[in-house]
Amino acid sequence: MRIKCPYCGERALEEFTYRGDATVTRPESLDESAKDAWVDYVYFRDNPAGPHKEHWHHSAGCHAWLEVTRDTRTHEITAVAFAGKGR
Repeated sequence: MRIKCPYCGERALEEFTYRGDATVTRPESLDESAKDAWVDYVYFRDNPAGPHKEHWHHSAGCHAWLEVTRDTRTHEITAVAFAGKGR
């Protein structure tokens, strides 16, 4: 599998570190009332078959955080963008 970094161009998978699901949202509250939301955030993940957004770090390159849309059945990458808000 090869990932096309917006800075560095297409690179081998070995240059990247997988971080996880890019669709999960961290709970904002630290209150006891948000305990169930934190349990869901930390322990429960979907395992989709098909297109899925993931976070990848270009750890052996420019160190950018990327949001990669990858088909989990075929590993085909259909989109790569910088991760985070405002990018």
